[in-house]
Amino acid sequence: MTPTAFLTADVLIAYSAYFVGTASPGPSNLAIMSLAMSAGRRSALTFALGVVSGSFFWALLASLGLSAVLATCSECLAAIKVAGGIYLLWLGVKSARSAFAPRAMPASEARRNEPLTRLYLRGLLLHLTNPKAVLVWMSIVSLAMSPAGGTSHIAPIVLGCMCIGASVFSSYALLFSTASARRVYVSIRRWLDGSLAIMFGIAGLKMLTSKS
Repeated sequence: MTPTAFLTADVLIAYSAYFVGTASPGPSNLAIMSLAMSAGRRSALTFALGVVSGSFFWALLASLGLSAVLATCSECLAAIKVAGGIYLLWLGVKSARSAFAPRAMPASEARRNEPLTRLYLRGLLLHLTNPKAVLVWMSIVSLAMSPAGGTSHIAPIVLGCMCIGASVFSSYALLFSTASARRVYVSIRRWLDGSLAIMFGIAGLKMLTSKS
């Protein structure tokens, strides 16, 4: 694989599409942001690593063509949607409890003491139960497929997009774990966690009730 393999038009289009989708606010980014401000950099980066690992899993399936098989299995996608919807609702409940927690015993104390292994698994589960991740990676990999080039662009696209994803999620963790961001969090904790509860709840209900 030569360096020029990462600079072809199809590959650069895939990179751009993936960056826009990854950098846009979504459940994973919102969870990393909240965790970074409430529990600190190490916790947020560990959670982000779990998210990246989940993304790599779907990327691997897409590269092997297994995600296309999964997409044709309505029962499998339905099971993933139900699991994802329930998990998002659970995150919403946790955010709501944090919003109503008394200031004397903020939920952030528990978050800072949460084991790193558990944080990693939470991030991993969040991405594994996102059916949109399957479809996104199918779309990204399909951009690498061409009658002329065959599958030669798949490896550069997957490797490049994984680097982009890791950079984006890590940037969220680093940016929102700064001292200034955490001071802001202290002042808006209830409003932020309440907003996250609503957003996670809406996303979870939408995933559970969506017919597509």
